[in-house]
Amino acid sequence: MNNLAVLERKYQVLRAHLNEYALRVCAATDAEALGRGGVSLVAKASGLSRTTIYAGLNELRDVQSPVGKSQELGRARRVGGGRKRLTDRDPALLSALERLVDPVTRGDPESPLRWTCKSTTKLAAELQAQGHRISQRSVWSLLDELGYSLQSTRKTREGGDHPDRDAQFHHIATQVRRFQARNQPVISVDTKKKELIGRFKNGGQEWQQKGNPEPVEVYDFVDPTLGKAIPYGVYDITRNNGWVSVGVTRDTAEFAVQSIRRWWYEMGQAVYPNADTLLITADGGGSNGSRVRLWKVMLQQLVEELEMSIQVCHFPPGTSKWNKIEHRMFSYITANWRGRPLESRGVVVNLIASTRTATGLEIRADLDEKAYEKGLKISDEQMASLRIVRDEFHGEWNYRIDPIQS
Repeated sequence: MNNLAVLERKYQVLRAHLNEYALRVCAATDAEALGRGGVSLVAKASGLSRTTIYAGLNELRDVQSPVGKSQELGRARRVGGGRKRLTDRDPALLSALERLVDPVTRGDPESPLRWTCKSTTKLAAELQAQGHRISQRSVWSLLDELGYSLQSTRKTREGGDHPDRDAQFHHIATQVRRFQARNQPVISVDTKKKELIGRFKNGGQEWQQKGNPEPVEVYDFVDPTLGKAIPYGVYDITRNNGWVSVGVTRDTAEFAVQSIRRWWYEMGQAVYPNADTLLITADGGGSNGSRVRLWKVMLQQLVEELEMSIQVCHFPPGTSKWNKIEHRMFSYITANWRGRPLESRGVVVNLIASTRTATGLEIRADLDEKAYEKGLKISDEQMASLRIVRDEFHGEWNYRIDPIQS
């Protein structure tokens, strides 16, 4: 076995037993014993720098040095020894870094990184341009010291609060309780996010054989043949089940009301045989928005067909996440198809219909391939012909549509 291999083995063992000073002196002793080229050989074997070994040689030659005396006190390094902290050598470094990281709340809104991704590489480069000597790795350490960490955005801001926001929530809750006490149907409706159909990446992960992920397209360009899936959901709040119509053309008010119609004939009618009024809770915007004329015209047609009144309560602006369907049905659908490419319309329908929860949620789904026309105009005369009874409290959000022929 050659000298290098012997020394490498030796220092592998010694590192676990010697402190910094003892290891340095041991390496210096070996280097001195080896003679010419000993310092380089020991440095390679021990992993210590040549500078460190030369320092050990000086300590061996001067046992009366301050370093030697410091060992008697149990120190491994002379007082004040070691590399000084970046912030000690450059007191302005921390404040300069913080101005770059958070230019709006703590620093200058004209920061050169105000409109860029603040990666540690870019932060280091900008600090260097300002005259600070720092590496990308050191930026990481200083950011941690300042209390920063990598974080994604979080949806918590709902926009400007309407002064009657909470009052409308109470109004909706009261209406729901009243309808449920009379065993009348109460549904929450909304359109789920449109989904690309095809072998496209879908968020989330699912179990696969190691090294064998599901292959999908690199670019998310809409397939001209398959297009997009438009799921419109109807959630029965009382019975914890729902219906989803998967449209393939446009999300219009006509499509929304047709989805409610299909829910009634497929699911609602059988469990509410004595219903005389249907309560719908819906967002304030979208195809079932409070200001959408076509929505009200289509509901009037449904009222005439079913020969029953429909009460509608819209959530205030910016509060769609409080709609029951969002967190009681749509969230579970998303979880059920996570990591799965929605490669066909049939796959979309089957994944939705197979969604189940421990609390008993059941969903039925079907495809709606009708071509819904966009931009239908409703005249003032048509609106005047509707039989809409508005509540005293925010009649633009809360109203009932009764049959005209009654």
